[in-house]
Amino acid sequence: MKNVKCARCVKCGKEYEAVPNLTSCSCGGILDIIYDYDYIKANLTKDKLKSRPNTMWRYRELLPVEETTPDTPLRVGWSPLYEEDRLAKLLGLKKLWVKDDGQNPTASLKDRASAMAVAKAKEAGAEIIACSSTGNAASSLAGNAAAAGLKTFIFVPSRAPKGKVAQLMTFGANVISVQGNYEETFELSKKAIDKWGWYNRNAAINPYLSEGKKTVSLEIAEQLGWKMPDYLAISVGDGCTIAGVWKGLKDLYAIGFIDKLPRLISAQAEGCHPINRAIAENKPWEPMEENTLADSIAVGVPRNADKALMAIRESNGIVVNVTDEEIMAAQKLLGTTCGVFGEPAGVTGTAGVKKLCEQGVLGANDTVVSVVTGNGLKDVANAIKFCGEPMSLPNDLDLLVEEFTKRGIKTEA
Repeated sequence: MKNVKCARCVKCGKEYEAVPNLTSCSCGGILDIIYDYDYIKANLTKDKLKSRPNTMWRYRELLPVEETTPDTPLRVGWSPLYEEDRLAKLLGLKKLWVKDDGQNPTASLKDRASAMAVAKAKEAGAEIIACSSTGNAASSLAGNAAAAGLKTFIFVPSRAPKGKVAQLMTFGANVISVQGNYEETFELSKKAIDKWGWYNRNAAINPYLSEGKKTVSLEIAEQLGWKMPDYLAISVGDGCTIAGVWKGLKDLYAIGFIDKLPRLISAQAEGCHPINRAIAENKPWEPMEENTLADSIAVGVPRNADKALMAIRESNGIVVNVTDEEIMAAQKLLGTTCGVFGEPAGVTGTAGVKKLCEQGVLGANDTVVSVVTGNGLKDVANAIKFCGEPMSLPNDLDLLVEEFTKRGIKTEA
């Protein structure tokens, strides 16, 4: 890869050749992909991007793939970025944009990482790819791998929502529902991958995956005409996504495409926030219980904590924890004001923005992008539980009028 120099450990600094099947450093640290920015500046311009297909692969010069590696089959990336004036006014912000990444092929941001994993697995000559996941990484891998003709083994905790398990089974994955939490699920997947030599899609082990995730921030920058907001908010679980977002922003800054780096807002669930707690207390992270309905970010032992913590600190970021009730209120708020239906983990970033506005941390002079990382159809049970069941009536207009009156529903605008 002409655009990549090497992979470097974020702990000890040891460097490795950027081969397709990279995993962790020998010291146990996470690897970071190091680019040749001079090469990229000489080969990528903003004008070149204008004629390219609207997928994550439009940014190939900023991605760790060989020039001969084909784009993956599913259309991943270029999800809509909505300017939400009504919600901005309601929250008291100058400007607010919502990036709806639930519109990716398997309905989550994780498609970006899985598409990268499939591309690198193909480069490595692998035929089987595996991962552990709380749900979205699993379904995204199963879908992207199925489209590319790869066999998958997927490990999920037994609490994974049925919508995500249904995706896995439909995509033909070999699904192992582990009777335990995410940490136990991860450990079993690691043992199985080591035993059978499958290609490893686990995000904190495979350094290429955050490079796929970073394309969400590349898109945001381009969709905003390269004018960056003051803040970028995102939900955080194992830390891979927020690390990828920051990496993408730094890449753009290094090649001169943007002249400002936004501050990151790391939003976690009150019932599981080991990364935010480490920032708030200025201490090393420690494991936590996984007590939240936001399953995709219920990660008590974050595997990508080092990169996530560096991203938050380097950006002078803000951490905010939100309760499950605040998460579900944000889900309904996004639905009623923006027409965007996000799953609980997907709307946690927006819940964090709302809370920071209420606390006076964000205000009338601030511009914010909030990323919705997954679609609400993945977890309809919690949405119905919070919003309630619909009215159920026989075919009787009088009874309908009576019900409207009882509920105080106005029939005129």
